[in-house]
Amino acid sequence: MRQHTLVSTCAARACVLACIAAIGLAGCSSADSGLQQFIQQTEAQPGGPVPPLPEVKPYETFVYDDQSLRSPFVPSEAPGVNSVRPDSKRPREFLEQFPLDTLRMVGTLRIGGTTYGLVQTKDGIVHRVTVGNYMGQNDGHITGITPSKIDLTEIVPDGLGGYMKRPAALGLSQ
Repeated sequence: MRQHTLVSTCAARACVLACIAAIGLAGCSSADSGLQQFIQQTEAQPGGPVPPLPEVKPYETFVYDDQSLRSPFVPSEAPGVNSVRPDSKRPREFLEQFPLDTLRMVGTLRIGGTTYGLVQTKDGIVHRVTVGNYMGQNDGHITGITPSKIDLTEIVPDGLGGYMKRPAALGLSQ
């Protein structure tokens, strides 16, 4: 009797597994039928005209034949030969201890024919500068003062072991 229940249990399990497999296959076949229907509808539609390929423009070459000009791939001067250098013996001015981006131009002042720029530091103190003064940490030499900005020329490293001059400006803060 015990063998009989064991066989019937195994048979029941096999029957359940067969039913699950049949349901799974039936589910797959319905998805495939939808795909087949889409393919048939797509193939039944007439094909449209294929747009022409874009016209390929011929490549225009450039010949660098002027030997009198400097090669654009060679530095204009050897590193370290440039005559531009910061003057290490010059006494530093007060505003040279501040980075240029932390200074603010807040106005101008004209006294006896001389135009002064008014520059405010981060601590709120306003300083008076004129053409020829220095400010900023890159040896910024003031070259001009207008009502809207202070023009400077900085000396910065050129990345090749030397230095180069770079224009900078401090604009009037709104």
